[in-house]
Amino acid sequence: MITFTLIGICVAVFVMNGALGGYLNSTFAYRPSLGESEPWLFLTAAFLHSGWPHLLMNMFALFLLGSALEPALKGWRYIALYLLAALGGSVAVLVFADAADPYSWSWPVVGASGAVFGLFGAYFVVLRRIGADTTGVLVLLGINLAYGFLVPMISWQAHVGGLLVGAILALAYTHRPHRRGVPQPSRTSLAVPATVIMTVALVAITVLRYSLV
Repeated sequence: MITFTLIGICVAVFVMNGALGGYLNSTFAYRPSLGESEPWLFLTAAFLHSGWPHLLMNMFALFLLGSALEPALKGWRYIALYLLAALGGSVAVLVFADAADPYSWSWPVVGASGAVFGLFGAYFVVLRRIGADTTGVLVLLGINLAYGFLVPMISWQAHVGGLLVGAILALAYTHRPHRRGVPQPSRTSLAVPATVIMTVALVAITVLRYSLV
């Protein structure tokens, strides 16, 4: 199961980081100041966590949302959404960072929160598609978003970026036109181009942002 694999990787990386005295966090955390020369940091940060509470909170959310979404999105769509939401979170941190401010430009960001918020956005879209009640999800999402804005040292930028990417991709992944007399395309009809376009868009935004520094 992909969800349990992702959880296992995050837990293993956390334990390894502790055994190495924090080396992984100091080396592979995402910083806007390093993203241009070390682009892998945009994704490696999503598998790092700053402490047990941070890890447990994200892994619990990943377990709940992933268990519901993985059967709906299946295979590569689920993995692509998760990774691109994580990437979108890091890109959003870059977009909102101030290159003239050493604090925001060099502050290390870690955690799967961007990816998890992408799952939040996707779950909301899936529930809407099937006509289910989304009140509970909206309340929980609102609380978590507010928490990121109100509590210091939490990257609300990554939350917002991941949320937007996850919701947009889920719209494409679950799209089925309903036109009388016209066969419905398979669920993959928009999935591949949407994934490619989102990837290109995030890379383009990153390149543009660094060109303006």
